[in-house]
Amino acid sequence: MVRGGLLSWPAPPLSWIGHTGGINCIRYSPNGRQIISGSDDTTIRIWDAETGVISVEPLKGHTKRVQSVAYSPDGRYIISGSWDKTIRIWDAETGTAVGKPLEGHSSHVSSVAYSPNGRYIISGSGDMTIRIWDAETGVAVGKPLAGHSSQVSSVTYSPDGRRIISGSDDKTIRFWDAETGAAVGKPLEGHSEYVWSVAYSPDGRHIISGSWDNTIRIWDAETCAAVGKPLEGHSEYVWSVAYSPDGRRIVSGSGDKTIRIWDTETGAAVGNPLEGHSEYVSSVAYSPDGRHIISGSWDNTIRIWDAETGAAVGDPPEGHSSQVSSVTYSPDGRRIISGSWDKTIRIWDADTGGAVGKPLEGHSEYVWSVAYSPDGRRIISGSGDKTIRIWDAETGAAVGKPLEGHSENVWSVAYSPNGRRIISGSGDKTIRIWNAEAGAGVGKPLEGHELYVSSVAYSPNGRRIISGSWDKTIRIWDADTGAAVGNPLEGHSEYVLSVAYSPDARHIISGSWDKTIRIWDAETGAAVGNPLEGHSSYVLSVAYSPDSRRIISGSGDNTIRIWDADTGAEVGKPLEGHSEYVWSVAYSPDGRRIVSGSGDKTIRIWDAETNTGAGRPLEGETVNVLSAASSPNGQHNVSGSNSNTIRPSEQFLYPPPSSGDPLHDFFNSQRDSDGWVRDSNRGLLYWVPPDCRGGLHSPALITIPPTSHFRTVSLDFEDFVFGTDWPQIFNSAQR
Repeated sequence: MVRGGLLSWPAPPLSWIGHTGGINCIRYSPNGRQIISGSDDTTIRIWDAETGVISVEPLKGHTKRVQSVAYSPDGRYIISGSWDKTIRIWDAETGTAVGKPLEGHSSHVSSVAYSPNGRYIISGSGDMTIRIWDAETGVAVGKPLAGHSSQVSSVTYSPDGRRIISGSDDKTIRFWDAETGAAVGKPLEGHSEYVWSVAYSPDGRHIISGSWDNTIRIWDAETCAAVGKPLEGHSEYVWSVAYSPDGRRIVSGSGDKTIRIWDTETGAAVGNPLEGHSEYVSSVAYSPDGRHIISGSWDNTIRIWDAETGAAVGDPPEGHSSQVSSVTYSPDGRRIISGSWDKTIRIWDADTGGAVGKPLEGHSEYVWSVAYSPDGRRIISGSGDKTIRIWDAETGAAVGKPLEGHSENVWSVAYSPNGRRIISGSGDKTIRIWNAEAGAGVGKPLEGHELYVSSVAYSPNGRRIISGSWDKTIRIWDADTGAAVGNPLEGHSEYVLSVAYSPDARHIISGSWDKTIRIWDAETGAAVGNPLEGHSSYVLSVAYSPDSRRIISGSGDNTIRIWDADTGAEVGKPLEGHSEYVWSVAYSPDGRRIVSGSGDKTIRIWDAETNTGAGRPLEGETVNVLSAASSPNGQHNVSGSNSNTIRPSEQFLYPPPSSGDPLHDFFNSQRDSDGWVRDSNRGLLYWVPPDCRGGLHSPALITIPPTSHFRTVSLDFEDFVFGTDWPQIFNSAQR
């Protein structure tokens, strides 16, 4: 039996996006109102701890990665240590550099800290030494503290300022007299790998250390003896450790992408790991009031967590409540629209990511596709309720009645370049043409495909229509007569899910369940070059850049990839950030941004040049976001969703079974109005009672959404038989 579903969906953690490189270090200001971060992108950023807004322009001056940052005790200054071998001092209010860089280390600076009285700065370096500096003059105080046999990765002062501790790649922790610089006692030994982070407890009685041996150790600061057993739980290197202000908790960040909280008294883990980062967690810290934890990661983001519950802090902006199935920009690039399984379309501001107005509601099933009219005044949507709807892009009001005619899901919709026609592709295997002004059908349906029509598009001059189908082909049609032009384009070995014309009209691209993108000559229908390969799962959406030089693809492997349209070579690394299928992708009209809609219920905006995220995800959907688009002026985005159709008992089967799989016929099944579900050859499979038909979706529905009569309704295929063996079901029932 295939059954299942989720009773509730966890809110995705908010992340602060701004750095273009991995984040190596983060700290709270003494008053808890600001957060600073240092990054591989060579900059330091100052953030408002409450809103996540960047307070001033990035602090620029270092020429290599920023490895460590710290606030002065009074919060007036910031210090940073870099791989360019220097320490810099900055005005915390204005972000301007104070004085010249502190120079003296012969290798990278890996850690910096202020003394409790703010008079001194210490730095640890790859040159195996610790240096002490006068914070006022920037002059080195005394000789370097030498003793470690490998790089010094972490340094800090004791709360009373009398001691300095250092952690090193030589696997030891050392104590130093802050006044004389002399080593105090023997090195603390116990770790079996590099010690990357050390910290004093607020009362100065204990020290903690995090190591590449995946453990945290607690030490007695007076006797230097280990306290209890190592804290174990992380499955990768421990990059950063910190105490809570009251000394009762320890927080650790790890290469396993999680943050863990520990009880300092017992050494036991408190709650579950904090998950959300997609790369190493390189730095963690408590807020001064102990209520929050911040984490910085090599995924280029900063996250804030509730220290008591471990939950992500902040409510996601209101948005879709299910998968986002379709996204696109408005013609002017000022808006984005998205369509979702929550049955709604949403409009978003393309610059701020904020929702514009209320959701567009009216569909009774999933919204599979959305599009803007060329002038940006109208939005169209195609739905599982078999209709197309037209909306006023300014007010969000429905325009006229739904366009009815299809007998199955409407998978794809598009406007003609002049805005006078609308086309729709459906699960009924046909393409229909509609008068955009009157809402009436134009001519007969375009027939020829043998299975669902999953994607449709007009050529740039409006003379041709292309369609992609589950029959593995692409077809070209005359937009005026509806006649097929040439033979079907064949080459994919699985369903064709997305098609698009290049803006210069020379080529057609197609994305398929066979994990490839293919390029075709629009005039001859011949394949151009080899398939574009790289995705590890189905290609669900493809699109051209406005200049026809790039192709983007969204996939079931949760990534977006960029390709050179001429050579077919991949450009840069995959865009990663979504945690579920990427259903829809589109370029902004100026080609500078990419928008993506995902099954993780978010819309993300990316910088097309740097392949990095631009701002926060547009979140809030409780169901899959299946489609999104932008207004012609680019100010708004819209999204369509199916939130009310994802229910505790509803489960879809992805990927679709291959032709040799026993479930292949179920995935390709079709439901007749009499309740019988038939396979792709029209053979009877099973009958659905009338009161269970309302939420039955095709294809791939393995369980039926609950109705008013049933809390859950599941289809049990364990003893299922059909064809010539169907009488066996009666024998089974009698037994």
